[in-house]
Amino acid sequence: MKQYQLLIITVALVGGLHGCGVKTDDQSGKENPAIEKTFTNPIADGADPWVFKKDGLYYYCGSGDGGIYVSKSDKMTDPGERITVWEAPEEGWNRTNIWAPELHFIEGKWYIYYTAGEAGPPFIHQRSGVLESASDDPFGPYEDKGMLYTGDNIKDPKSVKWAIDLTPVVINGQRYAIWSGWIDNADTDKTEQHLYIATMENPFTINGNRVKISSPEEEWETGGPLNLNEGAQVLRKDEKIHVIYSTRESWMVEYRLGQLTLTDTLQDPMDPANWIKKGPVFQGNDQVLGAGHASFTTSPDGTEDWIFYHSKKSTEPGWNRDIRLQRFTWNEDGSPNFGSPVPAGTPMAVPSGEQ
Repeated sequence: MKQYQLLIITVALVGGLHGCGVKTDDQSGKENPAIEKTFTNPIADGADPWVFKKDGLYYYCGSGDGGIYVSKSDKMTDPGERITVWEAPEEGWNRTNIWAPELHFIEGKWYIYYTAGEAGPPFIHQRSGVLESASDDPFGPYEDKGMLYTGDNIKDPKSVKWAIDLTPVVINGQRYAIWSGWIDNADTDKTEQHLYIATMENPFTINGNRVKISSPEEEWETGGPLNLNEGAQVLRKDEKIHVIYSTRESWMVEYRLGQLTLTDTLQDPMDPANWIKKGPVFQGNDQVLGAGHASFTTSPDGTEDWIFYHSKKSTEPGWNRDIRLQRFTWNEDGSPNFGSPVPAGTPMAVPSGEQ
């Protein structure tokens, strides 16, 4: 009787293990996972997600509570603890409205490019600035290197124009800045936004006048209360250079991504004719609202490409958003294929190599 009971218990235990997604290797006797690890979106609250991969770790950067934070993680699906690395000063051009910071590692130091203003709303005072780390520690301390020049007459620093979402890039050995700006400063923030580019002398100095490379002119970029191009990010593949940017209104469900591609990497990016526009290349659906403002990275083992983006939490106009990620692939012509945003709660395989 005891032997019969023991047999039933043994069978039950084995069946339970298989039911938990564990299988046995008949040759080695070792147990291996039968079900791949998954995650679901969203992965965090917030907006304008930025991630930078270095030495097998992911560094995330964002704004909140009047300052800028950085977090570090070995996982893409878990950004880690947010640590404030810079607080806005009590006075000056950058004392409030800290937006969309980006963390970059350049020539042995970390740089944070950010947007700020002296007052608002209305958000008519926004300018772009940069912080420089004292060492190779992404958590600082940081020195504020000041406002970047984003106007049409570099000999007159006071002629700087409204500018947000500035990002640096090196093309053919030359450093550039790309950002979203106004043609002229205005007394209303209901002003059309364009994408500009200018040369940089070093990571904290723009040394030339801006050139406009994109305006909201296509049918999929217009039609709402405000036409805009913003949130530009550089995405490279096989020496092709794409600028993925956000268009339509950030506070509306129509927010989406467009794409500029440099026709030839050896051509001058300061010539607007050398950029080809395509879109929309990523946009929301009935379940994922207002997908936009993306950044990009690769899986821990480097075999997969992933997009980080934010989406709205409701259909009501506003900036209550969360952060999401999903894998993307590439088209035959070397352009990214982002697919369609995956609804919240849908299991997806974790990035390859993530433990």
